[in-house]
Amino acid sequence: MKNRIFNILLGFLLCTAYTSCSSNDNDDLNQTLNGTYTGIFTVEYTNGNTISNPVTLKFIEGDQYQSSANPDRIPAGGNGTYKKKGSTINFTDVNIWTADFDWNLILNGEYEFQQKGDQLILSAHKNEVGLYKYELTRE
Repeated sequence: MKNRIFNILLGFLLCTAYTSCSSNDNDDLNQTLNGTYTGIFTVEYTNGNTISNPVTLKFIEGDQYQSSANPDRIPAGGNGTYKKKGSTINFTDVNIWTADFDWNLILNGEYEFQQKGDQLILSAHKNEVGLYKYELTRE
């Protein structure tokens, strides 16, 4: 009788553990980003030049993003899908781009992120060209 109760209890615990771990953790992490963020994009080139412009970034439907563009392409914008893992976000842009500007200005590739409440900071050192940084606040 004790073995039967033990086996039932063990089975229940295993089922509970399995269902709690089998959810898509990436969806849960991405869900916390959903919304519209506004702020400043800054690029600090290794030659010492620094340029900043306003930017808007929208996280939509769990894994979609849209970034605004400025006429001078700083930043250039971008949209597509993203995956958040640990302290990084990997953006996959779906656009076709011309070759007449710094493609690191497109929101694409891997960025480190920090999120504190409504504040979000994305940054990436890219191709030994410079530091690309988004300092954003959720609207």
